Amino acid sequence: MIVADTNIISYFLLPTSFSESVDKLYKSDSHWTAPMLWRSEFRNILALYLRKDLISFEKAIQLQDSAELLMQDNEYNVTSTQVLSLVRKSNCSAYDCEFISMAQYLNTKLVTQDKKILKEFPSIAISVAQYLTVFED
Repeated sequence: MIVADTNIISYFLLPTSFSESVDKLYKSDSHWTAPMLWRSEFRNILALYLRKDLISFEKAIQLQDSAELLMQDNEYNVTSTQVLSLVRKSNCSAYDCEFISMAQYLNTKLVTQDKKILKEFPSIAISVAQYLTVFED
């Protein structure tokens, strides 16, 4: 089990330079979890794609449905106290700290490509490439 940040989820569903490695990540560990916040963040990514005419409205709906199916039963709320405690100890946003908080609570890794998170929380956050190097079967 891993905590996948919203960008990892989007790289899995949208074509990007990270998609191939994220596909390998999913094959290595398909039990992805995330705080409920991921939904709003993913909608925001889809909004950007819509505004830039990169996808149609129908495609955006299909992608949101696919993402929700992917994360079904693996979304959780995190406590404000824990998130704010992490904010106080780092330079990361409260949004980012939700993912860190969840990884701590579940005693697992947060897989992310976010350089700030990787720098601020090196014992919890891991890049896709690092994960595949360390944990791939």
